[in-house]
Amino acid sequence: MFDKVAAPLISLINSLMTPLLSLVGAAGAIYCVILGVKFAKAEEQQDREKAKGALKNAIIGFVLIFVLLLALKILMPEMQNWVAQNAPKS
Repeated sequence: MFDKVAAPLISLINSLMTPLLSLVGAAGAIYCVILGVKFAKAEEQQDREKAKGALKNAIIGFVLIFVLLLALKILMPEMQNWVAQNAPKS
């Protein structure tokens, strides 16, 4: 019974993973370029430090999101096996 409910959901997640990875990568690259331009254009030291901090935070955030999506994609088959083994039997 559990497989009938979980199979469409797992299929949806698997089909969305590749576009999500591409989208996160593209959005991260564009956002980092915009912040890099802000950093390069900053004339005052305070503005430069603010832009530098924002750029650092953006890079850390996008790397973290990318790694977590990649880990989900890699670990999905193992999670499916674990759920199938621990699902209540009818």
